[in-house]
Amino acid sequence: MQDAHTTAGLRGIHAVSERVAWASGTGGTVLRTVDGGSHWTACAVPPRAETLDFRGVWAWSELEAEVLASGPGEASRLYRTVDGCRIWVEELRNEDKDGFWDVLAYETRDFGLLGDTRTGVVIGDPVKGCFETKAMVLGHGWFIDEASCTAREGESAFAASNTSAFVFGSRRYILVTGGKGGPRALRSGLLAHRGAEMGCAASMLPLASGEESAGAFSVWFRDAKLGVVVGGDYKKPGEREGTAAWTADGGVHWTASQRPPRGYRSGVQWDEAAKAWIAVGTNGADASYDDGKTWKALDDGNWNAISWPFAVGPEGRIGKMSTPVR
Repeated sequence: MQDAHTTAGLRGIHAVSERVAWASGTGGTVLRTVDGGSHWTACAVPPRAETLDFRGVWAWSELEAEVLASGPGEASRLYRTVDGCRIWVEELRNEDKDGFWDVLAYETRDFGLLGDTRTGVVIGDPVKGCFETKAMVLGHGWFIDEASCTAREGESAFAASNTSAFVFGSRRYILVTGGKGGPRALRSGLLAHRGAEMGCAASMLPLASGEESAGAFSVWFRDAKLGVVVGGDYKKPGEREGTAAWTADGGVHWTASQRPPRGYRSGVQWDEAAKAWIAVGTNGADASYDDGKTWKALDDGNWNAISWPFAVGPEGRIGKMSTPVR
């Protein structure tokens, strides 16, 4: 456990390396460490952002990062710093009163598709029947993606850990959903149809369903084919059924975990060094060494999000994980 010197609820975490990481949360809170978590320091709050809830953060170095505020209408915003968080510049603001942004995600590595680590998306809850989507393409800046995915009645994305979308390349991503209209995995048109300008392809997910509080909360891929999704019902944190599934074909088909995590999980990530999937939630963390088929307990902490080797939770909770033991 680490001392973050804050009581903010933390839902955003992004580790650039084992030494450099950024975290974000309620009350305009942004934190940074450059020494592996021995010291966490509070960043300057972006102008007029003291009441915003920074659900997502993405960083490239100890100097450069973006934070995503989630909230109704103009409470959803995107800020950027290039000087170690002394000065923030507002990049995007939600101008639709019915909008609510859920996730900020960039490409993590080369998947053999057009794009790089500056290729990303901001995705929000459906507005006029489609998931509000903005895309970033290097050299072109942010623009509205007119080919955003169509939503079902009562379907939404969750802003629980900033990992409800995974980016493979330029406008090539998978969004996982929940609510009464979910859960589904939506593959963007460019990803699903090999470059054709067509609508998103949908796959049903074998996760908890039927309630506004249930569905898929986090998705991650270790390569272009192997991926894991976690979720459940956050109002039933101890319910194991319908909390994890895996895919071996890039998200076309999903299979429920044979032995799932011990309850609702809001974040998941593959750790290459440990050769393990780590899933975190409000009643603990679990690990899988067989690509999501079975899970075993790691700890009983209260966690919201993970970016290896760090995890964050409520009331300023930050932990740095050692390599899991099989």
